[in-house]
Amino acid sequence: MADIKAAALDINAPLPSAAQLRMAILEEQRKEADKAGKKNGTENQELTKFKDSFLKDEVSDAEIALVRRLVMSAVKDGKYEALVYSFPSELCTDNGRAINSADPQWAETLQGKAKQFFEGYMKNVRPQGFKLKAMITNFPGGMPGDVGFFLNWAEETK
Repeated sequence: MADIKAAALDINAPLPSAAQLRMAILEEQRKEADKAGKKNGTENQELTKFKDSFLKDEVSDAEIALVRRLVMSAVKDGKYEALVYSFPSELCTDNGRAINSADPQWAETLQGKAKQFFEGYMKNVRPQGFKLKAMITNFPGGMPGDVGFFLNWAEETK
């Protein structure tokens, strides 16, 4: 490709052949594919690490502190709701179907940290007047993507 670029700058250089141009394009595409493959491999490793932590570890004090900061930031902005937790729907036992269809039993599909978070909400936060809703926040390829937990503290209207 360097020879092709050099030839493009030198008006006295002969024009590369069509075969050389095709080969240069293929080489650039191969490099881009290699780069994308490495990026996907890294992303897959990070996702696997996240899933392992999500399913095996406990909700940390840092995660709880982050939820508090998100709520306080929303309050500062005059909002009554905040997205406080998000995770891939594939980490639900039904891949997020119950959440997507607003099934009243959606909480039974939670696992790992999401289940712990929900149990903590039911025990400590709900009694203080907060509401929690779970929603699918995106649909990559038309399928449920991420689940978002939204904490709401608006006054109920009748």
